[in-house]
Amino acid sequence: MMPGMFRTKSVEQSIRDTDDPDHKLRKNLSAMDLVVFGVGVVIGTGIFVLTGQQAALNAGPAIVFSFIIAAVVCGLAAMCYAEFASTVPVAGSAYTFSYATLGELVAWIIGWDLALELALGAAVVSRGWSSYLQSLLNLPDTLFGDKAAVDLGAVMIVIALSIVAVVGIKLSSRLLSVLVAIKVAVVLLVIVVGFFYIKAANYSPFVPDAVTQTLGDVDALKTPLLQVFTGEQTAFGVAGIIAAASVVFFSFIGFDIVATSAEETRNPQKDLPRGILGSLVVCTILYVLVSFVITGMVKYNATGPDGELKLNTAAPLADAFTEVGADWAATLIALGGVIGITTVILVLLLGQTRVLFAMSRDGLLPRSLAKVNPKFGTPARIQIGTGVVVAILAALVPLAELSQLVSIGTLFAFIVVSIGVIVLRRTRPDLPRSFRTPGVPVVPILSVLACLYLILNLPLESILRFLVWMILGAALYFVYGHRNSRLARASREGAPPAQDTGPTDRT
Repeated sequence: MMPGMFRTKSVEQSIRDTDDPDHKLRKNLSAMDLVVFGVGVVIGTGIFVLTGQQAALNAGPAIVFSFIIAAVVCGLAAMCYAEFASTVPVAGSAYTFSYATLGELVAWIIGWDLALELALGAAVVSRGWSSYLQSLLNLPDTLFGDKAAVDLGAVMIVIALSIVAVVGIKLSSRLLSVLVAIKVAVVLLVIVVGFFYIKAANYSPFVPDAVTQTLGDVDALKTPLLQVFTGEQTAFGVAGIIAAASVVFFSFIGFDIVATSAEETRNPQKDLPRGILGSLVVCTILYVLVSFVITGMVKYNATGPDGELKLNTAAPLADAFTEVGADWAATLIALGGVIGITTVILVLLLGQTRVLFAMSRDGLLPRSLAKVNPKFGTPARIQIGTGVVVAILAALVPLAELSQLVSIGTLFAFIVVSIGVIVLRRTRPDLPRSFRTPGVPVVPILSVLACLYLILNLPLESILRFLVWMILGAALYFVYGHRNSRLARASREGAPPAQDTGPTDRT
């Protein structure tokens, strides 16, 4: 085992680094801005797509319970995030928290994991945005949407939002506020108008009977890992509800991104817990109401003339209103989908940049990347580089099947943060904590167990792909990060890392 892999960076040092003039982010965000960030990224693909799809494929009307289960798991992790974010108000979220508690190697792995979650998530959602736009405006499918060899729409939206992110966090926040207000209005439209089209018979049975197949009849790689062990794949019933919860968990990804903005928050000790928990509560209520309405409007197992399930489409909310004759509402929902997904892409790009910024400032990636633009006060180099990579992925790679990698990456980060809360309580009980996770260590342990259980209910191929990604990340750490981190160089020089400001570019 190589020495120094588990060296930790003190909380005090992490906070001191935020005052480095060349790597200092501006504090422009309030608690309301953070809630908008959270709602902006959480209310998106999940509410416009997964509500109907998972009702049709796995849970029926009981998809409501799937969303509640996913929300409870997120809530357990959210309390751990809130404690960490208020104690260590530094950019980087789970990466920074891990560096302070579990050591450099774990921190690197989490940073690498978050890169998978955020960059891949942004690419996946960008292609979805392009598909919604193509459908809404009847644009040529050779340039927009899934059928395009090069998805021009995905490239356009990523470049445009990357420019917004470079110009400044406050501009991004203002744009998000407007778009989120429109998006929430559309979601409320779905709930209120859809209520009048509900048929009570569509809720019977609310929990459909389980349907089981042997693995000889299905693709084992696409089967949840837990069901691979049992030799059977089960949809509907209790097993279907849990399987759907593992998939719709993707819908809640984003509240943790609020923590990446810690360094740009004016009063992080109070505002971060409010932003993290507030956005989760708002989004959970909206998800439950929408899933209840949509399964009441259209029977979960209803099929069209082609034999396809009516709710298992790329735009189930809009299609449900078309099904009941409310075409005007379907058009508004499609427009809301475009707007809603726009906010998701922007927040994912911002979150990805802040994680890479923190890693670069610590020397695990080249420190020159962490140079903050003096005019805009943002890490422009990383933001532009991230935008280019995401645009290329979104343009060329069909990423729909890889979206579940985003879920497993997030669940893994939740596990590490939950463990970190227990560790930091024991190693640094003296630190001021404006928010304290209740019931430590019980709540963090429950968070870890719940996340592990959801991981076991993800398809085997997603878990295998995740392991390959982690192996690649570990190799990169040992080749570059282990030798070039600020802690490593400070150790070689016999000086505290605070004295090492690293290379800067003052041109």
